[in-house]
Amino acid sequence: MSIFPPQKRIWWNEPVEKSEIIWIVIALVWALIMFFMMPYWHLTGDQNLSTEAYRIKPDVFAARTEAFAEKFKVGEEGETGIPVVRPPAGGDVYMLARLWEWWPVLELKKGESYRLHLSSLDWQHGFSLLPENINIQVHPDYEMVLTITPNSSGEFGVVCNEFCGIGHHTMVGKIYVKE
Repeated sequence: MSIFPPQKRIWWNEPVEKSEIIWIVIALVWALIMFFMMPYWHLTGDQNLSTEAYRIKPDVFAARTEAFAEKFKVGEEGETGIPVVRPPAGGDVYMLARLWEWWPVLELKKGESYRLHLSSLDWQHGFSLLPENINIQVHPDYEMVLTITPNSSGEFGVVCNEFCGIGHHTMVGKIYVKE
């Protein structure tokens, strides 16, 4: 039993059973396969996000986002009054995080590419696009830029996945993708 110490104190000199050696070899081979697949997936995978990040002052990013929302506003989201913005395809799209909201709501076109600019005005937030597997850390003073091409239509939720205070659970935004 593993609860009790081995009877022979120099246990590492004891012979190892054949079945244990087989499992150790299988684990080692699998670890090596995964280790060498990491660079391959990084270089060839479609799941890799762009690595663009720029220093920016929060008030400058807020001004850009507000100007963007004012220019391309097509309506408001329900009772919240958050603007719904429909930018032209191929353009720059801005979304900011602040306690406790993602602003504005975006309406994008399926199959078109956009450059999505993300930043925070106050704390560190997490941008998680559901049900897709896009997760980005959003920091104040940094502008993260992603090139996205929606390949399915519908309503996508933007959730903060980095605890940001008492209203964290209410920090939900939306992205609509139309045909």
